[in-house]
Amino acid sequence: MENWRDKVFYHIYPLGMCGAPRRNDFCSPAGNGLALLARHIPRLLSLGINALYIGPLFESSSHGYDTVDYYHVDRRLGNNNDLKELVRVLHENGIAVILDGVFNHTGRDFFAFKDIKEKREKSPYANWYSNINFSQNNECNDGFSYEGWAGHNSLAKLNLGCREVRDHLLGAVQYWIEEFSIDGLRLDAANVISVDFLRELSSFSKHLKNPFWLMGEIVAGDYRSLAHEGCLDSVTNYELYKSLWSSFHDQNIYELSWTLKRECAGDGLYPDIALYNFADNQDVNRIASALNDQAHLFPLYGALFCAPGIPSIYYGSEYGIYGKRGAYDDYELRLAWEDRWSESNLGKDLFNTICLFSKLRRESDALKNGNYTELLVDYDQLFAFARETDNETIAVVINASPEKKECILKNGKIGNSQWIDLLSEEKFAAKNNTLKMEVYPSWLRILKRS
Repeated sequence: MENWRDKVFYHIYPLGMCGAPRRNDFCSPAGNGLALLARHIPRLLSLGINALYIGPLFESSSHGYDTVDYYHVDRRLGNNNDLKELVRVLHENGIAVILDGVFNHTGRDFFAFKDIKEKREKSPYANWYSNINFSQNNECNDGFSYEGWAGHNSLAKLNLGCREVRDHLLGAVQYWIEEFSIDGLRLDAANVISVDFLRELSSFSKHLKNPFWLMGEIVAGDYRSLAHEGCLDSVTNYELYKSLWSSFHDQNIYELSWTLKRECAGDGLYPDIALYNFADNQDVNRIASALNDQAHLFPLYGALFCAPGIPSIYYGSEYGIYGKRGAYDDYELRLAWEDRWSESNLGKDLFNTICLFSKLRRESDALKNGNYTELLVDYDQLFAFARETDNETIAVVINASPEKKECILKNGKIGNSQWIDLLSEEKFAAKNNTLKMEVYPSWLRILKRS
């Protein structure tokens, strides 16, 4: 069984990153966006990336989550052969590939929905969508009503209790595994998909390919309701996401401390689940836009790479680019790639620093697999925790303040021992379970006990 805690993810939203047209005309020749993505592989390898999560890329009407055809790549990005070749090259470079599985709803241009519009009750697909009522109407004047995801009629909710619907979706998954050799799925809106279907999907996909990783999008609630044996392997850790940005934005490092203890400590809620951790994604403000002080990007990403779970970088944010949600759209979060992002001083420094964090994590069994213990949190915005395995102990000390701070760690794990800062190579000696050091403003130390 593959250990997904060893992964460092890179997340792309392909329609945005590749600069695709915002609407699909369903007649233009295939684009070349997917074919061009391979040029990013050297940069991904520099970041220590060994897993790529590619957002929605199958034929859709607009933003990718309004699926029209689960069996064909969106023509605005390319064709099926382009995806097959991209996955092949990524695999050659040791990068696993995770695709977006949008199984809760389809777009209104999906063949089954169009057939219902034409034939109404006589359509063989009349049972494919949730809560269809032919005695009512809707805002699109279809002559019937139906359930839309979160009230959006553009995203018609599938009836996953219908066997034919399940077979169609599972057939698509089988096709993706056999044709493209994908390694897993991120399941959109997993918190509103029946656990019964997720269990069937897990059994079905893992029978075809094992290991096969399933991660669900869940914004709030009990992560263990979906991430458990026979269901999903992981879920999106929105709780840690929120505490990361707001701890630094509000200068309240206690929030980050509280979240990590709640989730990851030995008596926490999820110490055994490798949660999918992120600083931003296609649905939330870019992390650089969420902070008051850009210097905080450095300790924030340090915390992301040192915390338990699986770290992920959203494309472009490794250069500190900006982007905020609009009043009616998310286009600023899903920008077309620009090579100039790497040219700013912030971009160069942040990219190189994330490369270093990723390297240290990759080389440390404790940072990937170790248990979690809080060592210190105080009003001076100092926060420290330990990651430990039988063979290695790492202490992470974060200074979220704008001033240099002295940190004194007193804990039984410190002992009378020697420590080296893996970032600066400075050495420190601990005596009587006490370790003293200074930590630079908006920075951290990653200390290894020797």
